[in-house]
Amino acid sequence: MLTRNCLLLFLWFVFDKGSLSPVRPPGAPLSRGSLGKEHPRSLVGPMRNGASGFQRVKRGWVWNQFFVLEEYMGSDPQYVGKLHTDLDKGESAVKYTLMGEGAGSIFTIDATTGDIHALRSLDREVKPYYTLRAQAVDIDTNKPLEPESQFVIKVQDINDNEPKFLEGPYTASVPEMSPVGTYVMQVTATDADDPTYGNSARVVYSILHGQPYFSVDPKTGIIRTALPNMDREVKEQYQVLIQAKDMGGQLGGLAGTTTINITLSDVNDNPPRFSKSFFHLRVPESSAVGSAVGRIKAHDLDIGKNAEVEYNIVPGDGGNMFDIITNEHNQEGILILKRPLDYETKKAYTFKVDAENAHLDPRFHSFGAFKDTATVKINVLDVDEPPVFTKPSYEMEVYEDSPVGDIIGAVTGQDLDASNSPVRYSIDWKSDLDSYFDIDPVEGTISTNELLDRESIAQHNITIVATKLNSPVLTSRVAVTVHVLDVNEFPPELAIPYESFVCENTKVGQVIQIFSAKDQDLPQSGHKFSFKPSERDFNNKNFTILDFGNNTAGIMTLRSDFRRRSQEIYFLPVVIQDSGYPVQSSTGILTIRVCGCESDGSLLTCSAEAIFLPVGLSTGALIAILLCIVILLVIVVIYVGLRRQKKKETLMTSKEDIRDNVIHYDDEGGGEEDTHAFDMGTLRNPKVIKENLLKENRDLLRRDVKPDPKTGKKRTPVSQDSEDIRDFINQRLKENDVDNSAPPYDSLATYAYEGEGSVAESLSSIESLVVDADEDYDYLNIWGPRFKTLAGIFGEQSHTQADTTTTTTENRH
Repeated sequence: MLTRNCLLLFLWFVFDKGSLSPVRPPGAPLSRGSLGKEHPRSLVGPMRNGASGFQRVKRGWVWNQFFVLEEYMGSDPQYVGKLHTDLDKGESAVKYTLMGEGAGSIFTIDATTGDIHALRSLDREVKPYYTLRAQAVDIDTNKPLEPESQFVIKVQDINDNEPKFLEGPYTASVPEMSPVGTYVMQVTATDADDPTYGNSARVVYSILHGQPYFSVDPKTGIIRTALPNMDREVKEQYQVLIQAKDMGGQLGGLAGTTTINITLSDVNDNPPRFSKSFFHLRVPESSAVGSAVGRIKAHDLDIGKNAEVEYNIVPGDGGNMFDIITNEHNQEGILILKRPLDYETKKAYTFKVDAENAHLDPRFHSFGAFKDTATVKINVLDVDEPPVFTKPSYEMEVYEDSPVGDIIGAVTGQDLDASNSPVRYSIDWKSDLDSYFDIDPVEGTISTNELLDRESIAQHNITIVATKLNSPVLTSRVAVTVHVLDVNEFPPELAIPYESFVCENTKVGQVIQIFSAKDQDLPQSGHKFSFKPSERDFNNKNFTILDFGNNTAGIMTLRSDFRRRSQEIYFLPVVIQDSGYPVQSSTGILTIRVCGCESDGSLLTCSAEAIFLPVGLSTGALIAILLCIVILLVIVVIYVGLRRQKKKETLMTSKEDIRDNVIHYDDEGGGEEDTHAFDMGTLRNPKVIKENLLKENRDLLRRDVKPDPKTGKKRTPVSQDSEDIRDFINQRLKENDVDNSAPPYDSLATYAYEGEGSVAESLSSIESLVVDADEDYDYLNIWGPRFKTLAGIFGEQSHTQADTTTTTTENRH
């Protein structure tokens, strides 16, 4: 160091003419690059001997960089360096000035000597260098002697910062069973010191904790596995402590640490294992198909998808009765019943179940088979079951109108339990509300209970209930469908009323009309009709029937010389027969008119019908018009008859409710000894004799019974004494006893007489046989509301010749 400083001092003396140069103080530390390079620079100034103009000054070596130690802890300002110009002869004629970063605050310069000092401690990590400018001026005139010269003061680094892990602590994972040297992760420590100066920033990595499982590269910080076949199932979490030390790891270097949490991730290196090799299950025979009947489980030490287990039933004894699925949540094997169990058929099933991983890792195939096998035995438990029908449903057929009690079919149910209890049958009343069917409770035979009509109900759906005799609670139901078959009860008939015509110039063997038939029966396979001439018309030489075999037939002529003048209309009977059971047939009449035609067969005239053809009226239209006229005439006749009958009605039945005037008796007369039932004086009225004949004539006009003229007898008048009256009553009693048209019917008896002998005489018009037609009854309206009904009767029926009082009497003999 001393030799270097002496050399620098020597060079400064050699080049001490015409330049401003920074000079390093003796004993100051030097670093690489501290010696400035020589570069030409023109320095022009006034000549000292007074001659005008300028002269070229030769430049010397200059220093363009100073160094200052960071973190200086001395009490005096730290000396940085010295500025000097060739024009400074030591006469104190030159003044040095300093400008730029930190000038005056951090750095100061002696104006006379050019010495630069640092006023405070500096930190390279805060600011690594400072750029300043220096100038030499005349101390008297303050004029620049040289242009400004720029230089740099660089803060020299010391090892004052330890390495730091900026992102710690770290988390990493590596698959278990990885080979040695498997990459885990890389960590990096940062040192704030100057990496270009010394070893302050050269970091070396090492493991303080985590061996022998992991290792770290000392230069790169890459962490790798150090042991083979690390098993996650043995230990899953590892904590590694990494140290980073500067100064190349030498003694005295600063160090920093970080923690790395390493997790071994799972691989499928463990097969599933059953906890036991034999599983014993018990299942009731009544278990439903598709239900879970048991659970088994194989445990896998792996996790996640590596622990997913698939179960399979090994084909063999009983394996086809069950299926097994995996519960995704807990990896259990759930046994599912595929077919119904029957204790009486088989009491136990034994089979094997394999458990294997769903996702295999080929790296571990050498470890052996990744599956396990267990034996499952299922005992079927006996359950008291309801009866079982031989069929899931029944279908039966019966003809409509079959006699009541006909057996249409039978259902069969049996108890499959060991007890083999008898079975009783019944019909669910909700399915047969009208009781169309009945069932034998022991045999199960179903019979009709009512006459069936296919046109009303073509199909009956009933439910049969089977009950065990020793356990009425256990019942089974089965659906029975009864189809009501159609009985061929309607004969076929012509589809429409056919009216055909034959031309006078027709030829023999010509089909003049094609017709078909219809049937009200509805056979499922469709109708099949056959047509043939009637046996009564077998010798018909004019026309015949030709059956086409497709439910149609035609009228074929047997001769050609038809003349309207000879015969205008022909009637051809045809026998139509269906194919039902029993076979039904009918005879239809085809009407054939002889008409005049053109040579090509077109119709010209056809008797009276031809008159209406131009205006578009057919025979059907004429018949409809005539029917309408007849219906109108019938309505008019009925209306007129009702009007006439209405005029003949009595006064009370025309305007008043007969219930206001008819008195009903529900007791029987006590005979002539019963003087309280009626007034005997009425029978002794002299007018009885006079009106007797008139009364008899009115009795013959009773409306409740039809009078028989043969039974009418001529009745003799009676006298006024009591003996005659008694004889009269006895005579009438005998007549009524033998009279078939007499009561006990409710009879309407009309009396046109009134009792006499009253001092006040009669107050009504019943006594009068003849009433003045012009008499005015309006005065009854002013007598008050009590006479309102009477005023209404006589006001509207003033033409009546006599008022009538009616009494209804029920005679019981």
